[in-house]
Amino acid sequence: MTSGDHPGRGTATTAATFTARRVHALRIGVWTALGVASVITLLGVVLVLGALRNDQLIADNRGMATAQVEQVMFNRTLIRYETPDGVMHSPENGVLYPDGLVAGQLVRIEYDTTDPELAKIAGRTWLLTLLPVSTTVLATWLIAAPLVWWQRSRLRALRPRQDDPGP
Repeated sequence: MTSGDHPGRGTATTAATFTARRVHALRIGVWTALGVASVITLLGVVLVLGALRNDQLIADNRGMATAQVEQVMFNRTLIRYETPDGVMHSPENGVLYPDGLVAGQLVRIEYDTTDPELAKIAGRTWLLTLLPVSTTVLATWLIAAPLVWWQRSRLRALRPRQDDPGP
């Protein structure tokens, strides 16, 4: 016997398969949205903790110098400075907290005397990372929370009711 012998049997199977696939896709969507938002939150926390740690390293072995801003790019600001021993340094990863600098500018910096590659603009601290990180995390959850809510409401709508006698 085939599904063509019983009217409506193939349609019910197709509808059930479609609903099952839809439920599966929505569940994956919920976990994906929560996973992405959680990873972005974790990255933000690690970024703030990393900035705090860098500031502590510099504070433990503080050296002061005047640096010249060599190049300002989107992802880093390159500087060049001389330490008291006469060695010129240009940190490969740029300077920490470079907001508002322009090429050619002279700035006071603080650096780690045990690792001159770790330098920051004098007077600026890890607290400057809080606003951009918290804004990013907030925006992430403002997008993820309604998305998860919508997906879960669709899941609830697809589940059969307990009091529904069904066919």
